[in-house]
Amino acid sequence: MTVKLIPGQGMYANAYLAGGTILVDAGVTPMDIEAHKDKITHIILTHCHYDHTAYLPELVRITGAKVCIHNADVKGLNNDSVSLSMLFGSHSTGIVPDIVLNGGEIMEGFEVISTPGHTPGSICLYDKENCDLISGDTVFTDGAFGRYDFPGGDLKSLTASLEHLAGIKVNGLYPGHGIPVRNNGERHIRAANILIHS
Repeated sequence: MTVKLIPGQGMYANAYLAGGTILVDAGVTPMDIEAHKDKITHIILTHCHYDHTAYLPELVRITGAKVCIHNADVKGLNNDSVSLSMLFGSHSTGIVPDIVLNGGEIMEGFEVISTPGHTPGSICLYDKENCDLISGDTVFTDGAFGRYDFPGGDLKSLTASLEHLAGIKVNGLYPGHGIPVRNNGERHIRAANILIHS
């Protein structure tokens, strides 16, 4: 499956076009996905924070896509404190998801991996065939990992999630912020594991 970066601007998160029909995260504007709007069938949110969901209502309107989010983060779509939307001078999206995820689902060839810690419902998407991981804010390509001091964050859960990811073969690593890498992504995950244990 192909993964195409749609870079986030400023504080807003990267989005990815995965497998041609999935838009991962919604912190990018409708104009950013205009060329792909007729192909997108699902919008999968890696977690509920506002920088990943800011344009969700507009993106749903122009694509007609089904919104997917992990069960543990559903409330963040309608709760300003949980979504952190107040930090952006805004409100949560008010969207009700079409598909509630629990981890283990296969969505257009990508496995949903539950990786709590940054939020209770954080997920990654893994393409086993190409060993590509879309990691949201769980782990980044500079060897860092997502904050766990926001509401719902948990260091113990994040540590376990990073340990789990360290056991997976990862070539391409596509994070919620920063620049993706297409090779040896597992090196960055190992670095994050070292850092979180230090």
